[in-house]
Amino acid sequence: MKTHKAEGTSVFFATASIACFTYSVIALLLLHILRPDYAPAHHFISDYAVGPYGWVMTTWFLAMSCGCLMLAIGMVRCGPNWIAARIGTFLLGVASIGLVVSAIFPTDVRLPETTTGEIHYISFLVNIGSILVAILLLSVSFGSQPRWRPYRPTALTLAALVVLATVLQFLTLHKGAPYGLANRLAVTALIAWLLATSIRLRAVARASGDWAEPL
Repeated sequence: MKTHKAEGTSVFFATASIACFTYSVIALLLLHILRPDYAPAHHFISDYAVGPYGWVMTTWFLAMSCGCLMLAIGMVRCGPNWIAARIGTFLLGVASIGLVVSAIFPTDVRLPETTTGEIHYISFLVNIGSILVAILLLSVSFGSQPRWRPYRPTALTLAALVVLATVLQFLTLHKGAPYGLANRLAVTALIAWLLATSIRLRAVARASGDWAEPL
């Protein structure tokens, strides 16, 4: 009965994370329609939090935060037991906090820099660092458990894309470079890993329910 309840709860957390990440995709696409004045090549997605419809970007940060937290809780209950996986799961929790900070403190679109913008930039570094390490640790750990092992190649492939896109993001952080496009590529790769892993978590939790003790 305990196992059945645990796996059922994991299905709930996995479904909640899928809903959050799906909303983040929809919200981000919507912002590109609502703010055509922001050229994608020369604006970070964080810039959408400033000006009209800024609240949509704020909800994006909150949805990403909630999604990371729901995924982390689901992984604790139904993910690999390796210490690397536990560290990765903890870092997802750290990122969920950082994303709330990013939602509260919007970025600076124009100079001069403000304290709010500096806090946002620091939270950005914390978020990207935490999620990047979490993705790598979890992807490697998926091979340690039979029910997660089939997903490991997909996770590693998506993790590699996240790493490459993140490196490209930092390489384009200078005037004249299409840093906005690199930013969108990195975010797309990131959401792809988070969404795919959430879907896998739900599948694993449902399958595990079949092995649970009868009610």
